[in-house]
Amino acid sequence: MSTSTLPPEILVGLDLGSTKVTAVVGEVDSDGITILGAGNVPCRGLRKGVVTNIDWTVRAIREAIEAAQNCAGVEIDTVYASVSGSHLRSIGSHGMCAVSGREVTRADVDRVLEAARAVPTDADRMILHVLPREYLVDNQDGIRDPIGMSGVRLQSRVNLITAASSCLQNVVRCIERSGLDVLDVVLSPLASAEAVLSDDEKEIGVVVIDIGGGTTDIVLYTDGSIAHASVVPVGGNNITSDLAAGLRTPTGEAERLKRNYGCALGRMIADEEEVEVPGVGGHAPRRVPRRLLSDIVEPRSEEIFHEVRRRLEETGFLESIHAGAVLTGGANLMEGMVECAEEVLGMPVRMGFPVGLRGLVQLVQGPQYAASVGLLRYGAKQLHDARERENTEFSEVESPEPAPVLMGKGLMGWLKGAF
Repeated sequence: MSTSTLPPEILVGLDLGSTKVTAVVGEVDSDGITILGAGNVPCRGLRKGVVTNIDWTVRAIREAIEAAQNCAGVEIDTVYASVSGSHLRSIGSHGMCAVSGREVTRADVDRVLEAARAVPTDADRMILHVLPREYLVDNQDGIRDPIGMSGVRLQSRVNLITAASSCLQNVVRCIERSGLDVLDVVLSPLASAEAVLSDDEKEIGVVVIDIGGGTTDIVLYTDGSIAHASVVPVGGNNITSDLAAGLRTPTGEAERLKRNYGCALGRMIADEEEVEVPGVGGHAPRRVPRRLLSDIVEPRSEEIFHEVRRRLEETGFLESIHAGAVLTGGANLMEGMVECAEEVLGMPVRMGFPVGLRGLVQLVQGPQYAASVGLLRYGAKQLHDARERENTEFSEVESPEPAPVLMGKGLMGWLKGAF
């Protein structure tokens, strides 16, 4: 059976952020992804990536899905969802098993990845992703895909992404209360990386820094695979709060000032520039130098990038990031963020935009849409892998169960059964 003859599939990526919920609808076929529609609405039901108010979150999800449905002209009933938050952890693990025959099969890969999952975890935590870094066949390392290789022993080195069970359950509960089924839950920066990175960048070393409203998500690639992932519990909302306090203006106005006039490097602003700052509690608006905004924004921006650099140094891979850093997330739309990141991180930095799309691409042309578009790419890969397994079933007498390399149906079943 040829995958190219299969009909196109409609997929939906649902990005649950601390300040907004974004739904993107795409049609996936053998030629790639065609954007059909998108919906983007504010959300107050999440804080730092964690659900704090189910009703508000459900309302935002419904509004985003309705907007995406109206734009795309299709009915939405299943989604791929993102998850973030400081409760996420990345730990290294390894697995080993004997090769069942003369050469490595998919069943052997499944067993060695399952062995890598067998690590002790707290009762309130669960494994979200199993991300292979490399395989070893009879001590020969650096293998990306061991299937078909001859050997007697197979080993794997992986990164495990674990999450708080209750946080995942609440995310799934909100989506299902919105009348949707969750096909899979994906780490937000992992989805963003799918949308903005090239294979060459992953190969020579790159870090994605996704700065959202409540968190800053980090995912580091070296030698084509993920070497580290973590979440910093600081984001664009912290900059907004600093501006609201420093300028004595309402939070909503501080957010507007940040987006329109904020700058992460004060020297990029001319001395004569001024902005009007609305008052609070009946006070009249006043004009202040724009540089005053930068004096508030710059320290917080530097703090975020210094924490990112510290975490990269702890991994030991800082000197391996030869392709530099890629910024995604809505907070990076502020002027001067690329330049500030380059100074603090000491590496080349570029803004990450979703690429390789067709259709209504103007709806998703921005770093704030990286995660939702990446969810579509993730879903497309899941479809491709499922079809490959179907093809394998026709050629094998016994077909093994697919490996839960990422979240997997077993974990989704556990989450649903926990309600």
